[in-house]
Amino acid sequence: MREHGHATHLAWGWLAAALALGAAPVVGAEPAGAGLPPLRWAADAEGGAPYIFNNPKDVNQYIGFEVDLARLLENELGRRIEFHQYAFKSLVAGLKRGDFDFAMNGLEITPDRLKAILFSRPYYIYSLQLVARADEQRFHSLAECPKAGVVVGTLEDTAAERLLDQMKIPKKIYDSQVEPYKDLGIGRIDAVLLDLPIAVYYARPDPKLKFVGPTVGEGYYAIGFRKDRRELAEQFDAALLRLAQRGDLRRVYEKWGIWNKDQEKLAQGEQINDVLRESGRLWTLGVYFPMLLDGARETIRITFCGMLLAMAIGLPVALGRLYGPLPVRAMATIYVEFFRGIPVLLLLYFLYYGLPEIAATWELRFSLRLGPIQAAVLGFGLNYAAYEAEIYRAGIRSIPVGQWEAAASLGMSRLLTFRRIILPQAVRVILPPMTNDLVALFKDTSVVSVIAVVELTKQYQILAKSSLKYLEIGLATAALYLIMSVPLGHLSRYLEKRWGRGT
Repeated sequence: MREHGHATHLAWGWLAAALALGAAPVVGAEPAGAGLPPLRWAADAEGGAPYIFNNPKDVNQYIGFEVDLARLLENELGRRIEFHQYAFKSLVAGLKRGDFDFAMNGLEITPDRLKAILFSRPYYIYSLQLVARADEQRFHSLAECPKAGVVVGTLEDTAAERLLDQMKIPKKIYDSQVEPYKDLGIGRIDAVLLDLPIAVYYARPDPKLKFVGPTVGEGYYAIGFRKDRRELAEQFDAALLRLAQRGDLRRVYEKWGIWNKDQEKLAQGEQINDVLRESGRLWTLGVYFPMLLDGARETIRITFCGMLLAMAIGLPVALGRLYGPLPVRAMATIYVEFFRGIPVLLLLYFLYYGLPEIAATWELRFSLRLGPIQAAVLGFGLNYAAYEAEIYRAGIRSIPVGQWEAAASLGMSRLLTFRRIILPQAVRVILPPMTNDLVALFKDTSVVSVIAVVELTKQYQILAKSSLKYLEIGLATAALYLIMSVPLGHLSRYLEKRWGRGT
C-alpha cells in the first residue's frame, strides 16, 4: 500500500543502502538451522512507520511491525533473513530480476501484481481510514465526500486511490505517507484516505486531526516471491499460519497498535483469496492515453509559465549586473550564484512545504501557502532565471561597444539605443541557448511530482504500476515527450534562420 520518496529521509536511505551492501542482518540472533543460505528480504526503509524505519535511538537498527515479523519468520523457518534496501516502486521488478528472495513491505495483493509475481497468504488485513481536520463539519463519512465537494489526499496505485476513483471523489496524489497529513493540517486538502496502520501512526496522535467515520474496504498485505519460488512461498504460508494460530502475530500487532478483529481471519486454515476475484482494470490504449494527455497538459503549463517567469526575472537581473550601481550588481550576482547553486528539487520542497511552516512558526498574519502548480512555476521561474540572466548578459556584452558610440553620436538616449539597437542584435545570440533551457525545463518538470503535481512522468509511473505495462505505456509517454519537444527545436532553428545575421 505504501509509497515512498520523502526527501527528508534521504539520509536514512543512503544508510540503508550501505547496510544492504554489507548484507547486514536486521533480525537478530542466529536461528536454528543457520547453516542454510540466508534469505534476502527487500523493503524500502524510506517508507517509514509502522512498517520498517530507522530506530531513533540507534539509527543503525531498524524497527517496525514488519521487522518484528521478520524475526518471527526467521525463527519459524530456521533460516537467517538479511535485509536489503530496495526502492518500493521497483520491488516487483526486482523480484522478477532475482535481486532478492522475497519482498515484504506493505505490498498489496492486486490483480495486476498477481500477473507478475507469486504471493504468500496474507499476513495483515488492512482497511482504509478517512482522516479530516479536527474542526471539520461538512462531512462525517467517506460516503458524504462527493456531495461535500472535498479533495482527498492519498497515495498512488493503492486501494484508497481506486476507491476514490470509483466514488468519483476528487483526489490529490502523493509519493509519501507523511505529506498528505501535513497538507491536511494546513488546509491544502480536505481529507486523507489511507490504510489504517498509517492513519494510526501519523494521524491519531495529531490533535489537529481526527478519524472520520468507520473504516471502509478490506485488502491484504502479503509477501511477494518470484513465480518459480512456489516451494519457498509454501514454506512461508505454513509459517505464517502457525504464527497466527499461536497468537504471535497478534502480540506483534498489539505492540504497534494495529490489531483489530479483522486479523482473526489470519488464523483460518484456508487461503484468504477474495481479492483474487477482484476485477482488474482493462488497461487498453483508450483507457490510459487520455490520462497521459492530462499529464502532458500539466507539463506544458508548468514549462511555459515557468519559462515566462524566468525570462521576466532574468532580464532585469542581467541588466542589474551590467549597468546597475555597485549594490545592485552585488545583489544580482548573489541571486545568480544562489539559485544556480541549489537543486530545484530542494527549492520546490521549501516553497511548498517550508513556507507554510515559516508562517506558522512566526505567526504571520498573511498566508505563505502556495498551491502545487504555483509552487512549481515559482520554483522553476526563480531557478531558471539565474541561468537566463547569464545568457542575456553574455548576449548583450557580445554586441560591439561601437554600436553604443554610433547611437550616441546620433543623439539617441541609452535606453532607446538598448531597445532599438542592442537588444534586437543580442536576441540572435541569446535565442539558441535560451531554447535549450526551455527544452531542459520541459524535461525537468518530472521532479514536480514531489509536491503532488501529476505531470506526464508521474502519470506514467502511476499507470505503469497499476497495469505493469511498463514498456507499452513507457513508449506512449516517450512519444508524447517527443511530440512536444521536437517542435521546439524546429521553432528555434526557424527563428535563428529568420533573425540570423545577414537576413
